[in-house]
Formats: sequence, structure tokens, C-alpha cells
Amino acid sequence: MQKHAVYWQGLADRGIALVVGPVLDPAGVWGVAVVDVNDADAAAALTNEDPVISADAGFRYEIHPIPQAILRTKHQPNPL
Repeated sequence: MQKHAVYWQGLADRGIALVVGPVLDPAGVWGVAVVDVNDADAAAALTNEDPVISADAGFRYEIHPIPQAILRTKHQPNPL
């Protein structure tokens, strides 16, 4: 898992991965990554190069495009 984290940190440092992290789902922990790529093939290439995939450690990815997104334009303190 350390190599997995280092891999995704490298993609974040390069501006490819926008957000990556675990999701603490009561049904079982899984992860999510939002990446800035041109198409599903490019996303698949990223996931195929993940050390947990090449190690055949029982992990898998599902790729789902986000055709539109709303982004904040500047940082605002969270009022909550």
C-alpha cells in the first residue's frame, strides 16, 4: 500500500490526480480518485500502472467519466 500511495502522490504532484483517498464506507473501505485526463483509455493506463494492480493484490478499478463538474473558483473558509 505504501507504493500505491507514493504512486498516486506522484500523480497529484504532477497535476494529474486532483483528489485521491479512501472512502470509509460501512459496507467496506474503498478508494476514489478524480483525475484530469483526456479519456477513459488514459484513465485506464493510470490504473494499470498502479503498484497494487501490477502486484495482482486483489484490487480493481472502475472508471466512470464525469462529463461536467462544478468547481469552486477560490478558496473560502468552510462555515460548517
